Amino acid sequence: MLLKLIAGAATAVSLMSGVAFAQSSTVNGAAGGAVTGAIVGGPAGAAIGGVAGAVVGTAIDPPPEKVVTYVREAPAPSTRVVVKEKVVVGQPLPKTVVVTPIPDDPTYAYAVVNDERVIVEPSSRKVIQVIK
Repeated sequence: MLLKLIAGAATAVSLMSGVAFAQSSTVNGAAGGAVTGAIVGGPAGAAIGGVAGAVVGTAIDPPPEKVVTYVREAPAPSTRVVVKEKVVVGQPLPKTVVVTPIPDDPTYAYAVVNDERVIVEPSSRKVIQVIK
């Protein structure tokens, strides 16, 4: 029973830490998850946390700096776009939001939603990064 409790706590904590590492690479995600898991659940927690962190780290890699710079400096659209849903990394933008491709890197696109600039994956419309 205690082992199940520790494993459950380690999984929960490692998944929460995975969210914090969502824009890190697979290695950083795995390392962060393993450290958090080890603190909470010892060796078993490290194994569980490492796997969970690697999965989260693989899911979303940050775009190159030139893409981030382009999105920061791109002119804002003339019409303000507001949606009810919160813009969240890993979630797709609503179909009503116009997504503009990045000219030098067609693997990325961007939009300005709720006064936030976001970088998205064009085919799935999934938010990769919110520019602050």
